[in-house]
Amino acid sequence: MVPFPESYKNELLNALAAIDLKKVGEAIGILARAREEGRRIFVCGNGGSASAASHFATDLVKGASYGRPSRFRILALTDSLPTITAYSNDVGYECIFVEQLKNFAEPGDVVMAISCSGRSPNVLRAMEYANSIGCRTIALTGGNGGQLGPMAALEMRVSHPHTGRVEDIHLIMLHMIGYYFMEEGYRQET
Repeated sequence: MVPFPESYKNELLNALAAIDLKKVGEAIGILARAREEGRRIFVCGNGGSASAASHFATDLVKGASYGRPSRFRILALTDSLPTITAYSNDVGYECIFVEQLKNFAEPGDVVMAISCSGRSPNVLRAMEYANSIGCRTIALTGGNGGQLGPMAALEMRVSHPHTGRVEDIHLIMLHMIGYYFMEEGYRQET
């Protein structure tokens, strides 16, 4: 019997090998264009995906913007706890992201949604609204992509049934994008 840590690592390596690097490159292009055009980028998700959204926003706000001539205008919709709890309490959890987008998003902005299942109602509503007003949309999904995958202009899917490994790979893909701008993209700017 294979020890659990070795088994987990092997499955993770298999999931890692399946990353569609072309789609990661497309996401880099969409975000580079948003930065060049001064567009806003919004990112959202629940649970571990909320953490990934916050982490990614931090990487672009600080790591890929500090001291640079071009800066990212990115917000994680997961980070305003008072707003999230007010909407959850007074209206419903399914509207916590879409209502923020209604305040801030404009046509041409980018909305990134992260959902392992692709079935989170609050994420689906945000993506639906983003599409309706002409935002560029990116989804990071898992498994079969759920309803979210087909809604996005660009879907980056980790076709694996294990939530932990999907979250691992989502973070790796987000690091590929973020570190492109922190390292490679920075070399190209200077």
